[in-house]
Amino acid sequence: MHRRLSILLSSTLLLGMTSPVLAGPPSPLDVRMRGVHQQRVVLDRSDASGGGIAGGCDPVVVAHTTSDFGAGQYVAQGGFIEREIAATSFQIPADAFPIRLDLLEAMFATSNAAVSTTTEYAIHAWSGYPDTGTLEFSIASDGDLLPHIVMPPGTTGLHLQFLVDPDDPDQIWIPDNGSHVVTVGIEIMAHHQPASNQCITPPDPLFNAFPCTDVDGLQSSNGNWIYVEDCGIFGCPAGWKRFSDLPVVCRPSGDWVQRFTWSPSGCDSLGACCIGGTCSTLDELTCLDAGGVFQGVGVDCGSVNCEETVPCCFPSTGGCVQLTGADCMAVQGIPGPAGETCDSHVCFPQGACCLPDGTCSGIITPEECAALGGVFQGDGTDCASTDCPEPMGAACFGNGFCLVLTEADAIAAGADWKGIGTTCEDLDGNGVADACEAADLPGDLNGDGLVNGEDLGLFLVGWGQPGPTDFNGDGTTNGIDLGILLVDWTG
Repeated sequence: MHRRLSILLSSTLLLGMTSPVLAGPPSPLDVRMRGVHQQRVVLDRSDASGGGIAGGCDPVVVAHTTSDFGAGQYVAQGGFIEREIAATSFQIPADAFPIRLDLLEAMFATSNAAVSTTTEYAIHAWSGYPDTGTLEFSIASDGDLLPHIVMPPGTTGLHLQFLVDPDDPDQIWIPDNGSHVVTVGIEIMAHHQPASNQCITPPDPLFNAFPCTDVDGLQSSNGNWIYVEDCGIFGCPAGWKRFSDLPVVCRPSGDWVQRFTWSPSGCDSLGACCIGGTCSTLDELTCLDAGGVFQGVGVDCGSVNCEETVPCCFPSTGGCVQLTGADCMAVQGIPGPAGETCDSHVCFPQGACCLPDGTCSGIITPEECAALGGVFQGDGTDCASTDCPEPMGAACFGNGFCLVLTEADAIAAGADWKGIGTTCEDLDGNGVADACEAADLPGDLNGDGLVNGEDLGLFLVGWGQPGPTDFNGDGTTNGIDLGILLVDWTG
């Protein structure tokens, strides 16, 4: 940054010029603007649409400048060269953290520029002071996602407004580093037409735009900062400097024309929410209602990986690694269920198996148990500590009613137990459980449910003839059919 010189300009023509050279080449330009252009930059890194200040908390507006960002007189810092940063620090209540950056505003100006100027810049935000704090957010203009500053020829002002789209899941959250201070700043990445050696020759105001300070006097010498490029004897003291640290010949006479709007996290408790592999900024209740996993108040989606993973089991080692389902299959692992982790999932369980007959099989896998028709009792179980239930089956009562009972209960109730695994289903729909229907006895010719002498008499009547006594269907009633009748004999 070069030492100061004031030049008073109108918004359309040169009104006057003073040249009290203090030291070094000319730098600051006093500009009087009748009109100010606005450039609103809405950062949207998602596919959503929208605009305005994000969040449900009441925003807080802080500034050191007294400027209203409208038409009037400003000082364009003409000695401001590439890679230098204009920054302002603000004390924030401790209970407001983490805070969300809603809006950063700054004033830029040209002084009788001969051409339309394009200035490339970067937005920065620190937790704490810029010389000792942590840089939490940084983004540079690219002419696409973040447009460059473009100003027409002449003496003009531009009110730059940088904000994050409220529908963008990646809101900018700034934590407290213990100082309860947040710093925001704007860096000049590239002037429109810089000098070949900016340390010797400051940027020409005919071809470049500059950040502004106000003309109401320096209100906060400790809250205004500048990062000064090292130009040796040709420039001001290098590095991060508060205005109060600068010698008089280098110190701006006013505050940076910057304004910072922020929101606390406490009132709406917003944070990152992972839903089905994607991230949204929601409050915890809304996140849980949507079936998501809340990552914490103030946590932004940019710091969270919501890609859905599953426990991936490896038979060769018995080990487990948390991977996406696709990656697990690609490395020939066995994917576990979604929503579980390696800490909660057992890759290769073994335990006791209760078989249909009520007995217990030793330590086997769930797949082996299922093949035996059994019920797996859980990983780590054994038969010594497992009480397998008695087998169940259909119990048929004399009135045709059916219940599924153990054999002991069926006998105690006077029912006819039909065996392990039998049921009370009535597939033929005749009102009687299939298991309880009388067996089809070919020799029961009179249909009384018995095969006895009465049936034998009827059989002999049909001897040598076809008909109902021809049990095997060979066209005649003979000794073969008699054998069938005797097999079913009930007496």
